[in-house]
Amino acid sequence: MADNLSEALKTLKLSSADSVEGCLDCLLKALAHNNVETSGKIQEMGVLAMMPALLSAQNSCTPKVANIIAEVAKNEFMRSPCVEAGLIPPLVQLLNSKDQEILLQTGRALGNICYDSHEGRSAVDAAGGAQIVAEHIKSLAESTDPATGKLLTVFCGMLMNYSNDNDSLQAQLIIMGVIPTLVRLLGVHSQNTALTEMCLIAFGNLAELESSKEQFASTNIAEELVRLFRKQVEHEKKEMIFEVLAPLAENDVIKLQLVDAGLVECLLEVVAQTVDSDRDEDVAQLKTASDLMVLLLLGDESMQKLFEGGKGSVFQRVLSWVPSNNHQLQLAGALAIANFARNDGNCIHMVDTGIVQKLLELLDRHVEEGNVTVQHAALSALRNLAIPVVNKSKMLLAGVSDVVLKFLKSEMPPVQFKLLGTLRMLIDTQADAAEQLGTNAKLVERLVEWCEAKDHAGVMGESNRLLSALIRHSKSKDVVRTVIQGGGVKHLVTMATSEHMIMQNEALVALGLIAALNLDCAEEDFVASNLVQVLHKLLKDEHSAPEIKYNSMILICSIMGSEPLHKEVQSLAFIDVVSGLRSHENKTVAHQASLTEQRLTAQS
Repeated sequence: MADNLSEALKTLKLSSADSVEGCLDCLLKALAHNNVETSGKIQEMGVLAMMPALLSAQNSCTPKVANIIAEVAKNEFMRSPCVEAGLIPPLVQLLNSKDQEILLQTGRALGNICYDSHEGRSAVDAAGGAQIVAEHIKSLAESTDPATGKLLTVFCGMLMNYSNDNDSLQAQLIIMGVIPTLVRLLGVHSQNTALTEMCLIAFGNLAELESSKEQFASTNIAEELVRLFRKQVEHEKKEMIFEVLAPLAENDVIKLQLVDAGLVECLLEVVAQTVDSDRDEDVAQLKTASDLMVLLLLGDESMQKLFEGGKGSVFQRVLSWVPSNNHQLQLAGALAIANFARNDGNCIHMVDTGIVQKLLELLDRHVEEGNVTVQHAALSALRNLAIPVVNKSKMLLAGVSDVVLKFLKSEMPPVQFKLLGTLRMLIDTQADAAEQLGTNAKLVERLVEWCEAKDHAGVMGESNRLLSALIRHSKSKDVVRTVIQGGGVKHLVTMATSEHMIMQNEALVALGLIAALNLDCAEEDFVASNLVQVLHKLLKDEHSAPEIKYNSMILICSIMGSEPLHKEVQSLAFIDVVSGLRSHENKTVAHQASLTEQRLTAQS
């Protein structure tokens, strides 16, 4: 075999056109026998340099020459030499041929040279090869002839290798309009497994690009994918479709199209088939299906369509996941409720139909060494359900705060964050609940600890906000005392310097209540945390919002009864800053400035 190969290579270098075909046959035979070794010899003997001339001749040997290049380019070490030998321009020229065999072998050659090769892709890009291939696919899309199906598969594979993991080349294909063409292929050639798979892989690559979503949304991709999904039996095929559905379903228009096409029913069926299995592939499929279900509910229209006023069969099925023994389903069920709970109407209906109890039972199952993702999801759902005012008292009566407090010992920041948000939402406007929680020394102690969680800004911010909320909503001396004793005052003073105006304001109102209800107790902490300097800075800062200036002046008036704080106010010449605010464009600020100035003058 080796002798024959060497002879063929020598003959090819010297040969006349007559003997070329025999040499090419010998090369193809040798490549089929040992591709790597033969490719190495072809490179060694400089045969690649002869290929452009052989390709340009365009005769009966042309398909064999292209076939040899396709075989050689299966080896990574041969791709750059193929480009360097100048093979790309003549190969791209061959794409204009009418001969199907030439097109097939040329498509293979270009596709293999582009595989994982930057040089190959750049050369094909420079020669305009992708545009010609895209036009071929478009013109051949409707043909159901088996030979055409094979050619389309090769061409789709070539475009995939050309653009894989390369955003700019993928964007180029999108501009060329390949997406509608590929979606059409999926519809016409759904019986052709190889072509269908190639389309799916191409979709998976292109769907990651944001610019592709609009084009996908203008096609019937949702119907085609759902139709294809329904036909699949094998796990691998379903996974391939899932890999396309997940990035597409991030787009709200496509979410609704997928719901209309019946994807949800397919997903529920997958869940039903896999829920009791412990086979790895079934566990993976259950996760993918339930995750995708939750993703569909992130779109407002698709979510509302599936909610159906709380009577929808899909909504009911998803609710049944919460009490399940499967952690993945518990998680998906809780996340689904959190997603359904995105408007007041849905929240009110869900609380009235007993969903809170299901979530509390779920949380109770995860208190000791529980699943953190399930805890996080269930707390998210409770937080959302607590937003409408009418739900708060009902949820408090159902014992939500007691169950949530069981997670105070959690060391997981995502759980801490949701726990804090849920409690803050629950006590909003609920004075009794705020007083009950605000006098809970263990809770206040934990909040003060989390106010120092510098590694977790979200937890730190939420702890400060809850501390402030307990005071603001209870307006209770006992709560104020508990917060002072727990060391919370300094954190509220720091919160007043936050970059978020809403947090600044919440802090100032809470500090004002502390000063009004228990100034004697708080005096020492106010001095130690430089409250007066903070207020001076807020009033001087021209960027401070009107409500910040207003609440700062209210607080100054409240602390004047303390001798050390009064002295600090005098030493910082507050009266100059305050008198300047009497001409503030906001009438409320201007009026409060006059009152504050009178107070400062009277007590100076």
